[in-house]
Amino acid sequence: MERELGTPVFWENRAAADEKIKTLGELKNLTDRFRAITRDLSALDKNFSEDKFFEAKRKFRALELETLFGGRYDKQSAVLSVYPGAGGEDASDWAKMLLDMYSKYAVNRGWDAKVIDDAPNHRTLEIRGAYAYGYLKGEIGVHRLVRISPFSAKKLRHTSFALVEIVPDLPRLEDEKIVIPEKDLKLEFYRSSGPGGQNVNKVETAVRVVHLPTGLTAHSQVERSQASNREKAMRILKARIYQRMEQEQVRELRELKTDVKPEWGNQIRSYVLNPYQLVKDHRTEIETPHVHRVLEGDIDIFIEGYIERPAHA
Repeated sequence: MERELGTPVFWENRAAADEKIKTLGELKNLTDRFRAITRDLSALDKNFSEDKFFEAKRKFRALELETLFGGRYDKQSAVLSVYPGAGGEDASDWAKMLLDMYSKYAVNRGWDAKVIDDAPNHRTLEIRGAYAYGYLKGEIGVHRLVRISPFSAKKLRHTSFALVEIVPDLPRLEDEKIVIPEKDLKLEFYRSSGPGGQNVNKVETAVRVVHLPTGLTAHSQVERSQASNREKAMRILKARIYQRMEQEQVRELRELKTDVKPEWGNQIRSYVLNPYQLVKDHRTEIETPHVHRVLEGDIDIFIEGYIERPAHA
């Protein structure tokens, strides 16, 4: 009985205790949501309202989708990064458009979204919310844009590419398991270009950390101190290494490599603004002509379609 919840032995490992408490909280949240839906449906029997009907449908839909999440980290928050491909200003602008799209999607879902790096060649968004990684992990890959370039004096049509990368915000226990030797790291410090006050922009508080064996990198410039930015960048780097290890099924970090490039032939989705308007996912064949709605964050059709696709697809 010494190891029961609330006894000294249970609290010896605070991190493990926190994880157990978190799991209990998640189970309670699940049952509370189910009961709320049941109450909503009972209320509709007595007093039907179209608004209440669609609200109950939305809640049930979210619960239904979450039963399909079987990944180890699907419940976690997420860190989303966008890297422009070749194409100069057009590609950099496309990467920013994608970051804005995901930020608006996150806000629409009630999650917290914060830009933690906004450099032209690597933009990163921290998204905090239940199941953020589960919903967004299908967005990993190359996204292609076709439009009349706003940077072309001759108004020529231009094709741009950007690579979207998403990693989970690792639970504390998993984060602590990954120990990276200092000799495998390269730290670079620079002045923040984002918000945070005058002091942030006068000193080198922004941090870029490079894992030398793999070339994987992580950046953070949103925090007020160099130490805080380093800690955040290290958490992102560890998540990327962990994800890479699972994807490639290797044990040695030196064997890890990134082989997807933001260029023609690798795209998972195309966004065409000219000569016609269409967004098409090349994995699920789902498409819509409402390009501007999509760019405003209305991407449920693609995210849900990917989650529900057959396992062999």
